[in-house]
Amino acid sequence: MGEGANSLFPNYGRYPLAFVKGEGSRLWDENGKEYLDLMCGLAVTNLGHAPKQVTERLKEQVDTLWHTSNLFHIPNQEKLAKLLTDNSCGDAVFFSNSGAEANEAAIKLARRYFQKILGKPDQYEIITFHQSFHGRTLATLTATGQDKVKEGFLPLPQGFVYAPYNDAEALEQAIGPKTCAIMLEMLQGEGGVNRAEPAFVSKVAELCEKHGLLLIVDEIQTGIGRTGKMFAYEHYGIEPDIFTLAKGLGSGIPIGAMVGKEKLRQAFSAGSHGSTFGGNYLSTAAGIATMETMLAEKLPERAAELGDYIVKTLSEKLAGNPLVNEVRGLGMLIGIECNQPVSDLVTTIQEQAVLVVTAGPNVIRLAPSLLISKEDLDRGLEVVCAVLSKKAAAAV
Repeated sequence: MGEGANSLFPNYGRYPLAFVKGEGSRLWDENGKEYLDLMCGLAVTNLGHAPKQVTERLKEQVDTLWHTSNLFHIPNQEKLAKLLTDNSCGDAVFFSNSGAEANEAAIKLARRYFQKILGKPDQYEIITFHQSFHGRTLATLTATGQDKVKEGFLPLPQGFVYAPYNDAEALEQAIGPKTCAIMLEMLQGEGGVNRAEPAFVSKVAELCEKHGLLLIVDEIQTGIGRTGKMFAYEHYGIEPDIFTLAKGLGSGIPIGAMVGKEKLRQAFSAGSHGSTFGGNYLSTAAGIATMETMLAEKLPERAAELGDYIVKTLSEKLAGNPLVNEVRGLGMLIGIECNQPVSDLVTTIQEQAVLVVTAGPNVIRLAPSLLISKEDLDRGLEVVCAVLSKKAAAAV
């Protein structure tokens, strides 16, 4: 692409596209070609690109103050924290710069709570699940239940145990004397858009209560309205002790958050954890505008309605397609599972000026803006279905 491309590490498998402008559900590349965005930067731009409410708040903040330090009170940070706790089961918030850092904070908080508050230094293990994804730092890639992200990074930190997703019996067997927490996603986005079964989640909560364990819910991809509720755990009638946020919280401005129950507050006493840039004036301004827009325009409810429409439409149009095993999802995080690798299909869809992404080798993932118009949505779904139909016909 650009002349500086060789100055970057090649750690991203990039598509041959570079975008220079975004508005709503549309992106324009450097040649002026327009694309319909059905992936939202991996479920990040939930309000679309450059939403007016967030843009105005950022411009105001840029002209006022960018950074001081977390050694001082930051009014924006306090306002966003209250928005989060007022609209969730949480009581206290720690802000970071990313989802991986939010999950790191959750892991550290769980361990410190057991060691410093409960006086149980030998309980430090966290159970996570096969096909999960929790981040790219050493601790969070170790927590991730996918071997491919761990290759070449040995030795990995101790303290993680893995269990099959949606298997309550196997989970119960995995709990041991060193267990302090269970960490799961309500919908495994990177792992294939796999949804947690209600009976399984109820059992997870029951086991945490029975054994005195903390329940951690990773909401990095599912939080902030994406699944049809503000937070995905709300679909299940449970209250996690800790949940983590990032992607959709800042509408594309880097921010993460770890939200916890009141009983955990003293485990993060002064000096126990921190971040130079976490919760700075700019990122929290974006977060405030995003949350206020979500609430004022009832966007989780819209995501629920449009998500049902997407699944229904795709299921009807792809019925009988021999390539397609299943259409599944929750709200506006949708997966089309195929019986073969889908990377070439994703590329072909991109060539038709519609952006989608994979979720594992065999799943096409759709994560449109929660504000996408019905007209744009229909056009995008038509392209996706046409590409799948053409591929199926060519295989006959």
